[in-house]
Amino acid sequence: QVQLVESGGGLVQAGGSLRLSCAVSGFTLAYYATGWFRQAPGKEREGVACISSADGRAYAPDSMEGRFTASRDIAKRTEYLQMDSLKPEDTAVYYCAIGFGSGCREELFEHWGQGTQVTVSL
Repeated sequence: QVQLVESGGGLVQAGGSLRLSCAVSGFTLAYYATGWFRQAPGKEREGVACISSADGRAYAPDSMEGRFTASRDIAKRTEYLQMDSLKPEDTAVYYCAIGFGSGCREELFEHWGQGTQVTVSL
């Protein structure tokens, strides 16, 4: 059964850090791309950090300013998103996803978690 379950969201002050986890069942992570996306109210969903299925390299869009890092533990079947130097504009629902390819384009990812809320206060 395919299932992705995020955890670790919550309220954090600006400048702080947070690590999200995504427990994955039904997949062997080494064969897939794994990624993190977010959607703020009134905005489109955007990729924040991903890992390629081709070579396992982590990637984050320039717009994330080096503050977000994706990683994964193959044995634990878990993806992680480390978020540092958080800003109020990072407030959003964060989703983990599974797919194929390189990069953080939404169309590469087929399976999605239910999302976890991250709120960054001043």
